[in-house]
Amino acid sequence: MCDQRPIFLRSLVLLGFFLFSTIGEECSNTSSLVGHESEFKMLQHQLRGVFTVVDDCSFRVSRFDMLSGSDVHWWGARSAGFENMTNDGFVISDQKLNQTFKNSSFIVRLFGNVTWDKLGVVSVWDLPTASDFGHVLLSNGTESDTKAEPPPSESKDVAEGKSNRSEPFKAPTMFDNCKKLSDKYRLRWSLNAEKGYVDIGLEATTGLLNYMAFGWAKPNSTSNLMLNADVVVTGIREDGFPFADDFYITESSVCSVKEGTATGVCPDTVYEGSDAVGSSVNNTKLVYGHRIDGVSFVRYRRPLNDSDNKFDFPVNSTQNLTVIWALGVIKPPDVINPYYLPVNHGGVESENFGHFSLNLSDHVDECLGPLDADNKYDQDVIIADANAPLIVTAGPSVHYPNPPNPSKVLYINKKEAPVLKVERGVPVKFSIEAGHDVSFYITSDFLGGNASLRNRTETIYAGGQETHGVLASPSELVWAPNRNTPDELYYHSIFQEKMGWKVQVVDGGLSDMYNNSVNLDDQQVKFFWTIVGDSISIAARGEKKSGYLAIGFGSEMANSYAYVGWFDRNGTGHVNTYWIDGASASSIYPTTENMTYVRCKSEEGIITLEFTRPLKPLCSHRDRPECKNMIDPTTPLKVIWAMGAKWTDGQLTERNMHSVTSQRPVRVMLTRGSAEADQDLRPVLGVHGFMMFLAWGILLPGGILSARYLKHIKGDGWFKIHMYLQCSGLAIVFLGLLFAVAELNGFSFSSTHVKFGFTAIVLACAQPVNAWLRPAKPAQGELISSKRLIWEYSHSIVGQSAVVVGVVALFTGMKHLGERNGAENVDGLNLALGLWVFLCVVTVAYLEYRERGRIRARNLSRGNWVLGNVEEDDSIDLIDSRGGFRDKDDDDRNGGRMEIQLEPLK
Repeated sequence: MCDQRPIFLRSLVLLGFFLFSTIGEECSNTSSLVGHESEFKMLQHQLRGVFTVVDDCSFRVSRFDMLSGSDVHWWGARSAGFENMTNDGFVISDQKLNQTFKNSSFIVRLFGNVTWDKLGVVSVWDLPTASDFGHVLLSNGTESDTKAEPPPSESKDVAEGKSNRSEPFKAPTMFDNCKKLSDKYRLRWSLNAEKGYVDIGLEATTGLLNYMAFGWAKPNSTSNLMLNADVVVTGIREDGFPFADDFYITESSVCSVKEGTATGVCPDTVYEGSDAVGSSVNNTKLVYGHRIDGVSFVRYRRPLNDSDNKFDFPVNSTQNLTVIWALGVIKPPDVINPYYLPVNHGGVESENFGHFSLNLSDHVDECLGPLDADNKYDQDVIIADANAPLIVTAGPSVHYPNPPNPSKVLYINKKEAPVLKVERGVPVKFSIEAGHDVSFYITSDFLGGNASLRNRTETIYAGGQETHGVLASPSELVWAPNRNTPDELYYHSIFQEKMGWKVQVVDGGLSDMYNNSVNLDDQQVKFFWTIVGDSISIAARGEKKSGYLAIGFGSEMANSYAYVGWFDRNGTGHVNTYWIDGASASSIYPTTENMTYVRCKSEEGIITLEFTRPLKPLCSHRDRPECKNMIDPTTPLKVIWAMGAKWTDGQLTERNMHSVTSQRPVRVMLTRGSAEADQDLRPVLGVHGFMMFLAWGILLPGGILSARYLKHIKGDGWFKIHMYLQCSGLAIVFLGLLFAVAELNGFSFSSTHVKFGFTAIVLACAQPVNAWLRPAKPAQGELISSKRLIWEYSHSIVGQSAVVVGVVALFTGMKHLGERNGAENVDGLNLALGLWVFLCVVTVAYLEYRERGRIRARNLSRGNWVLGNVEEDDSIDLIDSRGGFRDKDDDDRNGGRMEIQLEPLK
C-alpha cells in the first residue's frame, strides 16, 4: 500500500485553512469599536488592566491583575447602572476567571450571539455575589449611577467616567512604573517630564487609620536621611475619603507647636503659621484615593520644580536621588490640630521604613500581581447588645462594600451597611425606621430582595414583608440566633436587592446557647443540652487542657456510647462516635450516627464539642449498635467523661486511651434540667431489700399462718405468736423504708416498685387500726353478729392482700435495682425469690390440707360422744373459736371451767 501521510497532511492543512477563513469571515472589523482601548476601573479584588477591542468578536486584555473569585465571568450590559448590570446583564464569553492573575495578557472571544452594539459596558463579574470586580465603558456606555459622587478631591481629568470618549480612558490606578518597597508596600509613578510633574501612587496593605509616606531626602545627605526631608503623607480618613499633605521633617517626633515654632514631622503650612493660608507651600495635589480589599491606595501629583525652596526640593527626573518611605499609625485631627499627623513608624527597616536611590526616568516593573491583604473588609462592625435596640434606617450609598449597589442602602445605628455581629443565644432587637418601601429581614441569601424572584431558595430567619416602619411608627423585630444558626447570614430588604450586608453569628456563652447545663463528676466537665421536638442538642466542655474530650452514655466505660471531640495534625476538629463493650482499645468500635451541627473547637487547649442528634436513632439496620442508642427524656441519662492527650481516627491503641476519667456517672434529668451523682447505692438498697424480704417474705406471712393453723394449741399461744410476728414485720417494713428514703433523698411514685410497696405498707398499717376497732365477740351460746363477721373477713382479706402486694413489690424491687443501678445477679435473685415463694405456697397448701383433715376428724368424733367434745373447737371461726379473738378475761369470767350440755338419749 502507498503511504497515506501526505494526503492526510494536505487534508489537515486544507481544513485548517478553511477554519481560519471561516473565522476570518465571522470576525470582521466592521464595528466602530475596533481598536478601542481603555483601562479597567478597579472596584474590587485589586483588578487592573488594559482592554482593547480586537475585532467584531474578540478583545485583548493586557497587564491584567486580579485576586481570585468564586465563579467569575466576563459580563456585559447596556450600561453600568445597578439595574442594568444586576438584572439585565449576561455572560458574554465562556472563559472563566477563577484564579489570581499577575500581569497577564490574553485574548477573549465573545459568544456567537454577542455583538459590540449590544454592549455598553464589559465587566469582570462574580455570579454568586453579583459583584462587579471592575469594568470598562464602551463608547455608548454611561456611568451616571455607578456611585453617588466621586470624591471631591479627585482630579477632573482622571475622575472615573469623565474622560474624553475620543481618547483612551486612563484609570487612576494604572501607572507606567511600579517598585516593591516591601511585601506590603508599593510605589507606583508615571512621569510627564514635558509638563513638569510626576504622578505618584502609594499602595499598601495597612490599617484604615495608618499613613503611607514617601519623599525625597535632603540633597547630599548621607546619614539620618529623614531629617530635613521633603515627604508627602497620605492615607484614608475615617469617612473613607483620601488625603495627601506636604510635610517637612525637622525632628523624629510628632509635630508640635510651642511659642509659635513648629518642630517634628509637620505639614509645610504649619511652619508658615497663619500666613500660610492660600500660599503655595503645599505643592502636592491629591488626584484619587480609595481603600479596597484591605489595601489603601492614594494617587497625588507633584511638580518637579516649585517656587517653594524652603520645604520642597526640586526633583531632577534624570538623576538618581535618594528617597525615603515609611508606614505607621496616624493621629486623627482634634480641636487643636486640624491635620492627620504621622506617629513614629517603628518596626523593622525594609518592612516599615527604608530608603533607596530613584531615577524617575528609569522604567521599573517589580510588582508582580496584586497585593493581597489578610483582612479585606473595613466595614464598620456593630456588636449587638441585648439591652439596646439596633436602629435600622435607609440612606445614600457612599462606601457600599459590594458594587454595583443601589442608590439607597441600609444603615444600622447611623453606619452604612455595617457588619453586624451577634451571639448565639442572645436576643437581638431591631427598630425598623427605613420606610414602608423597605421591609427588613435576615436571610441566607447573599443578595436579598426575595430570592424566589431569581428562582433561588433562601431561608428567612427573621423579619419579612411586614417588618417595615418609619421614625414616627417604627416596627419592632426580635431575633434570637441559636446554636444551629449558620455562622454567616445577611440582612437585607425583601423588596430590593443588595441593600444590606453581612451578619456574623458567633458563639456566645454555652449557657446562653443551651437551655440546661450541669457539672459532671469531679466538676471537670460541664454538660449542656437543649431538647427541641424529636432531637437533642448537646455540648460538653472540659475545664482543663487536654488532647481530646469524650463523654459517654452509660454507667461505666463498658457498654456505653461515646462521643469524642479531638483535633488532627492539621488542627481540624472532629467529633467521632463509638460503641464500647470493654475496657481495652480493641473494645472500641466506630459507629455512624445521624449527627448535625457538629463542631469541635479548642481555646487554649480547652476542648468544646457540640452536636445535634435525634432522640431515637434513624436506622435501617436494627442490628447495629448505634440503633440502640436511644435517649428517653423522661428517664435519667447516665453520663460519664474521659480526657486524654491524643486521639486518632485510625487504629486505637492503649496510648490513645484516657488519662483521666470520671469516678462515677451522673444521672442527668433531661426534662427537669438537673443532675445528681449516681452513687453506688446497691449495698444500701441490698439492706433495704433484705429487710423487706424478711418482713414480707417471713414475718408477716408467718403471723397470718399462726392465726390460721395454730389455734388448736391450748391457751393463747397462737395469739401471741401472731401479734409478735405482725408487729416485728411492720417495724422492719418501716425501718427498710427509712433506709431507702434517706439514701435516695425521697422517692417518686413514677416507679412501679414504689407504687406496689406503698400500697402494701398502707394495707399493713390498716391492720392494727382494724384490730383496735373490732366489734365485741358474741356471748356464750349467742350467734355471731354481722358486724363481727364482716370484721373477721375484712381483717383476714386485708392482711392476706398486704402480703400478696408486698411479695409483688419484692419482685418489682429486684427489677428496679437491675435497671437503675446495674446490679449483677438480679436474675439469680429473682429466681431464688420465686423459689422461696413457691415453697411457701406448697407449705401453705400442705398446712391447709392438714387443717382440713383435722377438722373432718374432729367433726366425726364429735358425732360419737354423747357428752360432746370437751376440747375447744376453734375451727368454726376464721380467727377465734367463738367468732373473735380470745381474751384472757373471758376464761376468768367462766372460772376456768367449761360448761357441758347433756343431750338426751335417743
